[in-house]
Amino acid sequence: MWATSPLPLHEALSGIFGSISLASWVFLLVPQLIENYREGSAEGISLAFLAVWFIGDLANFFGAVWAGLVPTVIALAVYFCFADAVLITQCLYYNFINARKAARPEALPANGAASDDPHQPLLRRSSDNIGLPGSRRRSSASTKRRDSVLPSPLPVIPESETSSKAWFRNALSIILVCLAGSLGWFIAWKVGAWQPTPTDPDMSDHPALGAEILGYASAVAYLGARIPQIVKNYRERSCEGLSLLFFMLSLLGNATYGAGILFHLLEKQYILTNLPWLIGSLGTMAEDTIIFIQFHLYAKEEEDESSAIV
Repeated sequence: MWATSPLPLHEALSGIFGSISLASWVFLLVPQLIENYREGSAEGISLAFLAVWFIGDLANFFGAVWAGLVPTVIALAVYFCFADAVLITQCLYYNFINARKAARPEALPANGAASDDPHQPLLRRSSDNIGLPGSRRRSSASTKRRDSVLPSPLPVIPESETSSKAWFRNALSIILVCLAGSLGWFIAWKVGAWQPTPTDPDMSDHPALGAEILGYASAVAYLGARIPQIVKNYRERSCEGLSLLFFMLSLLGNATYGAGILFHLLEKQYILTNLPWLIGSLGTMAEDTIIFIQFHLYAKEEEDESSAIV
């Protein structure tokens, strides 16, 4: 049966933003998981970033259930924890496998010269693999030293020629996620699977102290989680091994997550109840912006170095 009751605009927007946020988080890990798989490494991701993020998601889930937040918020909290577990497991797996490989002695040519394998490509790129749009592979320190000492007679194809295509694909991915979230909400509303959360006229009840503490704990964890990743990128002057689309989806998810809460109700007590989650979602947007700037700056540095070599 199709829903026929009129729906206030602010409730419709709250539902749409919440659905887009859910779609963003559903697809959030896919780019980074594929990037790690294609590289066979999780060297680009800071495990401290993932660990603190996971702690924040656990606190977010228990706090949201305790405070009785809207179902979309609770559903997102459940998926956050599941997604974190998947990515952390993959990273630990690759770290373990690569550590074992590094411990094995490797047979190298005695003179250190490049191989004369006829199957070796005549053209090479300025990095080992382009990977996903907006991502760059991370080279080991030994590889960088070897490349700086041994001149290569092969011409280098700079990655700058793929940057426009990368941004186009990333933008297209964001648009498709927004369309999927909006369409999902529309279908759910029409079939009656989604209903606006009733607004309690009595907003005098203060949220449980435990829920409030957990909420602020999650906000602190979210704000602090990206700091190890930002520091790691800065120290290595590189964002190789990271998927730009991963952080773009994170930004979209956080923005629509907060918008979904705000469009539902703007009463003072309601805002105070949801303040920890608003701080956690909207506050991390500034840190994601810093990572975007790092992507741009370090990619430009690598392109300049490649041009200088040529």
